[in-house]
Amino acid sequence: MRLAFLFAALALGLAACGPSQEAAAPALEQPVSIPEIYQSRVDTGPNGDQIQIPAVRAAYLIDRNRRQIVPYNGAEAPGTIVVDPYARVLYHVQPGGQAMRYGVAVGRAGKGFEGRATIARKAAWPSWRPTDNMLKTEPELYGQFADGLSGGMHNPLGSRALYLYQGNTDTYYRIHGTMDPSSIGKATSAGCIRLFNQDVIDLFEAVPTGTEVVVRSEVESVRMEGPMMETPEGYVVPAVQAQPVVAPAATPVAGAAVTPAQAPVDPYAAMMAPPVATSMVAPTAMPVDQTVVTDPFATTADAGFVSPVESAVPSW
Repeated sequence: MRLAFLFAALALGLAACGPSQEAAAPALEQPVSIPEIYQSRVDTGPNGDQIQIPAVRAAYLIDRNRRQIVPYNGAEAPGTIVVDPYARVLYHVQPGGQAMRYGVAVGRAGKGFEGRATIARKAAWPSWRPTDNMLKTEPELYGQFADGLSGGMHNPLGSRALYLYQGNTDTYYRIHGTMDPSSIGKATSAGCIRLFNQDVIDLFEAVPTGTEVVVRSEVESVRMEGPMMETPEGYVVPAVQAQPVVAPAATPVAGAAVTPAQAPVDPYAAMMAPPVATSMVAPTAMPVDQTVVTDPFATTADAGFVSPVESAVPSW
């Protein structure tokens, strides 16, 4: 059963890296420091039961994933939530030109809702079930969840969920927690926005229903954040940060051949462009596979499974 497989997989965990070695003698292994806000905590579940939220592993707490106050130059009013799926961050705008920034997991290729919406509903440890249409069109995929999932660490919505509406219309776009903290900062789903469970609890407590949410388009993202480039690990960094250091150009020697200047590279091309077909000429090198975190519901025998979280609806 998928959930049984998931628990077994989570129980195995991942091995930590060994300590570095000094030339003369082995260095002492130092304890990994995890910020207090990302430590393990106990939260009250939907039925009053106690739910243990594991600490976030230090390996996932890269700078862009950590909750922190940053300067903010957008035009949105304090209190607004701004989601940037391309820079893979969420801002909760604060007074004085600042914002609380959270790292998020997003849909592949930035797919999903964009524009303006309002948080019409909030839920702690939300339940979840597939839509009727999902059950009808792909029963072999979603039938196992037809009765819904209760709230808890086994639920893909995680500890909290914010439901976005436009007027009375549900956008089916959610901001929620996750059962896969390794996905934060990456593009691993088909639409919704995931945060560390500790972070979505913080955001949940900071925003009321009626809060305006702005989801940036790619054009808006580039204008506000600058172009991003994806690392081999699946994270994004500003393109200027990822550019190699280029030595100053040497003075041309008389009679030497001049190499034409290389055309500027579109930083989104590697992320967005479809592969180019070739016929008779073999490629000079194989493309590097980008690291993609497998959906926590998927098994080795069912690697094509896609979590239905992105069309999540509450099961009342």
